[in-house]
Amino acid sequence: MRVVIVTESFPPDVNGVSHCALQTARQLVARGHDPLVIAPAAVPGAEPDGRAPCPVIRVPSLPLPGYPQVRVALPSRRLAAALSAHRAELVHLASPFVLGARGMTAAARQRIPTVAVYQTDLGGYARTYMGMGEATAWRRIRAVHAAADRTLAPSSAALADLVAHGVPRVRLWPRGVDTGRFRPSLRDEALRRELAPGGELLVGYVGRLAPEKHVELLARVCGLRGVRVVVVGDGPSRAALDTALPGALLLGRRTGGELARIFASLDVFVHTGPLETFCQTVQEAMASGVPVVAPAVGGPLDLVVPGRTGSLVPPGDAEALRDAVWAMAADPGLRAAYGAAGRAAVEGRTWDAVGDQLVGHYEEVLAERTAVAA
Repeated sequence: MRVVIVTESFPPDVNGVSHCALQTARQLVARGHDPLVIAPAAVPGAEPDGRAPCPVIRVPSLPLPGYPQVRVALPSRRLAAALSAHRAELVHLASPFVLGARGMTAAARQRIPTVAVYQTDLGGYARTYMGMGEATAWRRIRAVHAAADRTLAPSSAALADLVAHGVPRVRLWPRGVDTGRFRPSLRDEALRRELAPGGELLVGYVGRLAPEKHVELLARVCGLRGVRVVVVGDGPSRAALDTALPGALLLGRRTGGELARIFASLDVFVHTGPLETFCQTVQEAMASGVPVVAPAVGGPLDLVVPGRTGSLVPPGDAEALRDAVWAMAADPGLRAAYGAAGRAAVEGRTWDAVGDQLVGHYEEVLAERTAVAA
């Protein structure tokens, strides 16, 4: 199958859309398919990323105002030409909004079936960074996704949101996790002594440091006796968090095996953002055998089982977040039980498994197009 993946982000960018697009390309290549990736040009000076398993075409881009690490694609003839040159049988649109909308138009003109993957709460994102009202953003989201043969939602909450906003033909497609890379056996006592020389409980956040993530909610956790907060990631909120989180260790961006060791060495993982359509870092923490505290909204609702793998708290409630962490801090047996149950819960959610599901969606869309044409 000849597939063109049109994505708003791709490595060396570090975010959920980028990671999922990379894994999609890998899964297609592993099954003998022929993908091509079209993505915005990366940040100037960024280290080249050699992980792409297939050709990547970059289109001109500009930095998003207020968040220069995010690039927005400019109009380019390369996209339509690439679809034609690749002889695409299907176009996969990863979190379509700007480049993806153009990909949808180009595919429609060439009568190529499309599968649109909803991944980012673009309404909240547009409100935060683009000065665009949420209703306006949803009109654009609905217009793009309504033109797709199928929209794939990453969680039941995201699916319900799309349906409520009038998006048709929506199906569920969750995300995979690398259970070989993220595993409890990577817990590193030397690293723990480095991060918490006083033997403190390690409570960690991993992700973008951006306004919509509300990492500042960890300030109350920083005040807990015997707790050390560790923050992994980078973004426009980094400088403000240096002040907002007294005593926390801000480690910056970490990747690969180092990131996996940090995950496994935590005692509790906390996610603070209320706009997650899936929340991959929660799944990575669970694969690492670490109990989770997350907001009771969006993607975490599908991942965290309260009283079994962690705790869900009201979004934006700093006191509830602190109390949930403190309850786990006081009970090592509870943490161990939650961590073991979390690992067991994600062992079947590999990228190979969800890759099979994705190809199944492709095949159904192609069959439906063929039936209509007949």
